[in-house]
Amino acid sequence: MMNITLQLSFRIALVWAAGFLIAVAVQALLPDQAGINLTGKDSVLFIPFSRMGFWTCVLAALIVTALVVGRAMLADIGWNTFR
Repeated sequence: MMNITLQLSFRIALVWAAGFLIAVAVQALLPDQAGINLTGKDSVLFIPFSRMGFWTCVLAALIVTALVVGRAMLADIGWNTFR
């Protein structure tokens, strides 16, 4: 059981490390002046592409973490169709 836990923790750590490295690279490569404007009734909200890329990578890391942890929990309770 400890072997599975260690493997799970390394997978999660690798996903988070890769997600943050990609997010930082995206934020560094994309200029802050490029982005999209969301217009509302009263004002305009400018969202730079670098911020969108950063949060997309962080969200991807969160989703993969949730899927890996969910799969491990289902395997722990005896649902073996995921193996």
